[in-house]
Amino acid sequence: MKQFNLTWFLILIATALFAQGTAQLPKPRTLTAEQDRKQMMDQLGVKSLRPGPSGDEKAPNHANYDESLANPYPELPDVLTLKNGKKVTTADMWWKQRRPEIAEDIEREVYGRLPKNIPKVTWTQSVVEREFMGFTPVIAKELIGHVDNSAYPHISVDISMTVVVPANAKGPVPVLMMFGRTGLPNPVQPNNDDMKVLNAAMRKLLSQDTAVKRILEKYPAYSVLPRLVPTFGGEPTREQQLIQAGWGYALIDPATIQADNGAGLTRGIIGLVNKGQTRKPDDWGALRAWAWGAARGLDYLETDSLVDSEHVGIEGVSRYGKAALVTLAFEQRFAMGLIGSSGKGGATLHRRNFGEAVESLTGGGYYWMAGNYIKYGAAESKNGSQNVGSLPVDSHELIAMCAPRLTFISYGIPEKGDAKWLDQQGSYMATIAAGTVFKLLGVKDLGVSNDYKTEKMPPVNTGLLDGELAWRQHDGGHTDAPNIRHFVDWADKKMGRKP
Repeated sequence: MKQFNLTWFLILIATALFAQGTAQLPKPRTLTAEQDRKQMMDQLGVKSLRPGPSGDEKAPNHANYDESLANPYPELPDVLTLKNGKKVTTADMWWKQRRPEIAEDIEREVYGRLPKNIPKVTWTQSVVEREFMGFTPVIAKELIGHVDNSAYPHISVDISMTVVVPANAKGPVPVLMMFGRTGLPNPVQPNNDDMKVLNAAMRKLLSQDTAVKRILEKYPAYSVLPRLVPTFGGEPTREQQLIQAGWGYALIDPATIQADNGAGLTRGIIGLVNKGQTRKPDDWGALRAWAWGAARGLDYLETDSLVDSEHVGIEGVSRYGKAALVTLAFEQRFAMGLIGSSGKGGATLHRRNFGEAVESLTGGGYYWMAGNYIKYGAAESKNGSQNVGSLPVDSHELIAMCAPRLTFISYGIPEKGDAKWLDQQGSYMATIAAGTVFKLLGVKDLGVSNDYKTEKMPPVNTGLLDGELAWRQHDGGHTDAPNIRHFVDWADKKMGRKP
């Protein structure tokens, strides 16, 4: 009995000490996006920013869409020249010298560095069940990746991910991880007998309100919980196309990793690591945080026997297309990427003045980037007015960091909603310029010249899909769904896989 009391006494002491330690930790700061950006500008000595352009072509400050004015800084940093001026002529020089130079500049000035003390993630399955997608049986899993917050309990981060693979596959299957909302494709519904029990219980519960009870008595056969009936027909979704091709897919929710706004920078994984305080100028932004979360999702997929973990890809559209490209560049375990309509901060050249501008990212989209990126939109600062012409890197080098892995750049057309704002030509130029690295590493690029100043985009629906670096502009809108089947066929061929 004495031992029992002593044990509980020790537990109480430990609990009290933990509570005391937690109470001494600072609470997370709460700032608006404007306040957060202002404190970063103060850190950088930036007094004012140039306003970003409007996407409305009728507005006085509309974005530039005149191609003759689109290249104010036409010379890109040479992806195969070291900072000391020496040319990179071998794969060994690329891996050991040039690529680390580029990565350092991109981390410091554009997307931010990963902190050294990011807590571990533990994955647990909340749901595992057999479902159907159309007539194809699948195994679907809902997973939660809990980030260890014992060092700062004020903030919790639980990453949401869904994994779906064909149930009848003869072996592990390639998987495309996609940024977006998670959810099971077709959750198993209760049978008729179970549904009757559930409805009876719901009617009893609702009948505790006399007004609701009178309504239910008027409709004695009404099912409070109607059965969900799957719908068929229409164009297959991206997920359906992948399953039909014998692939699996994973959905990972960026919002459960890091909020898509500036006010959330003292929360989420960035806030957890910073213990609720604001960022330093070279700290990671949301794009790099989402990429980190995808890498943690890949950690789980490497443990799943149904997944061919050597052939996992990353995909995203728009801002998530930016994140997918950042993921593929920095996490070399991803074998391939489908980069959809990513625009500025993604595949499009930062130096281009066409549609979305650097000022768009130093303004409303600043939280996607490292704080240091704000410098390039400065109208007035301690270092004077700065612009993207002094940025030491550009997006062709981010694409080059993906080499020699499979990299598919995808766009739609403005007429269908993939706005000119995204600067499809600027992304094509960057892809062209990145091709020299793919060739240096012994694989094919787009198969045209690497002269980004003169090469023009191929016609819509004409893919350049012979190399490990690929391009295709489909005739749809702000989506990559029309390119999914082309991506899968291309990737299967490159992997030597027969569907």
